[in-house]
Amino acid sequence: MAIIMDSHNIFLLSFIPFLFSTYQSEAASLSPTNTTGSQDAGKGRISSKTIVAVVVPVSVAVLIFIVGLCCLLKKRIRNKFDSDLERKYASQFSKLDSLQYEFATLEAATDKFSEYNKLGEGGYGPVYKGILPNGQEIVVKRLSRVSRQSVEEFKNEIEVLARLQQKNLVRLLGFCMQKQERILVYEYMANQSLDYFLFNPKKQKHLDWTKRYEIVKGIAQGIQYFHEDARLKIIHGDLEPSNILLDSDMNPKISDLAFAKILLIGETEGNDNRIVGTFGFLAP
Repeated sequence: MAIIMDSHNIFLLSFIPFLFSTYQSEAASLSPTNTTGSQDAGKGRISSKTIVAVVVPVSVAVLIFIVGLCCLLKKRIRNKFDSDLERKYASQFSKLDSLQYEFATLEAATDKFSEYNKLGEGGYGPVYKGILPNGQEIVVKRLSRVSRQSVEEFKNEIEVLARLQQKNLVRLLGFCMQKQERILVYEYMANQSLDYFLFNPKKQKHLDWTKRYEIVKGIAQGIQYFHEDARLKIIHGDLEPSNILLDSDMNPKISDLAFAKILLIGETEGNDNRIVGTFGFLAP
């Protein structure tokens, strides 16, 4: 059996000839050997059931092989694309070395991204609680490979959060971009996100009007910081309840700046032709 190998996959290209040779041998064994006489002619005929019994399994096997081959090729192309992106942005991410975490560290902190440590899952991928070796609690956002967030948006969120510090803005602790993984590490928020309270009948009772007012005021202060007080003027672009995190004292912190637009120094407004945000929460 011939085997062709490259750096990514092994293809058994001789599988198809093997299938057809098997089919031919089966057909040959079923062909009539004696056609003399009326009785021999009747015995020599191949019934339709026999033909179906041979052709169907062979056809299914060929189909499975083709589908498997397509999946392998698709995976190979995707892995190559991800590797090219990593190389493209490697020099830019190197400027943020102090914020980089090893994948093994985050894997251990979340107990190999176990379901027990899973806090939830959004449009970009699952979110986990983790504990670093020094005992610090963290939130780990592991972006899925089919995530809407591109590498450019991933880089954008890191740069924005690394430059800004404000009490109503979630603090970015670091990131990881290894083994085709894109992971963001935030400070731990004990009460998860605002939507967890708004849309949970049992949790709504914790949000009296005084607390709701304080949350709205904190969000407004965060937006004011983005628009007026920060050295870099920023338009969030995707503000919704799931992106408002709550600490142990129910203080709001704005997160998820993947689609944020940074204005140049001196600019007070800007245009953006991207379609961003979540349906139902898009800014007017």
